[in-house]
Amino acid sequence: MANFPEIKTGTIFSAGVLNPYGEFFVGDTDLTNLVTSPDEKIGIGSVSFEPGSRNNWHIHHDGYQILLVNAGEGWYQEEGQPAQSLTKGDTIVTRDGVKHWHGAKKDSWFEHIAITAGTPEWLEPVSDADYDALV
Repeated sequence: MANFPEIKTGTIFSAGVLNPYGEFFVGDTDLTNLVTSPDEKIGIGSVSFEPGSRNNWHIHHDGYQILLVNAGEGWYQEEGQPAQSLTKGDTIVTRDGVKHWHGAKKDSWFEHIAITAGTPEWLEPVSDADYDALV
């Protein structure tokens, strides 16, 4: 598995700042807010994950989330479904009300652009046992 240390300093966009939503993540992530739609209903940001980091399970209400993978290797999982391996060029569309999580693989940095509409509901962390079982 590739390490991708260059993600630490940013790929297309700078690495940003320590994620202000860090309380909803396991491990460290950086966030670069890129742009907000004119009506302020859609936010676009670049998120960099250190190896092994991931966000909690969460749901987007009255909206959606689109992920565009820029670099590294990561995971995406919807509740009740197997986790999907992600690499550069992959895209994910999470529909309104779907419980899910995403983050880096154990041995790789990971970066994606998140296009997000609606209000997130942050839930429980992905358990270490469930995350460690992913291969």
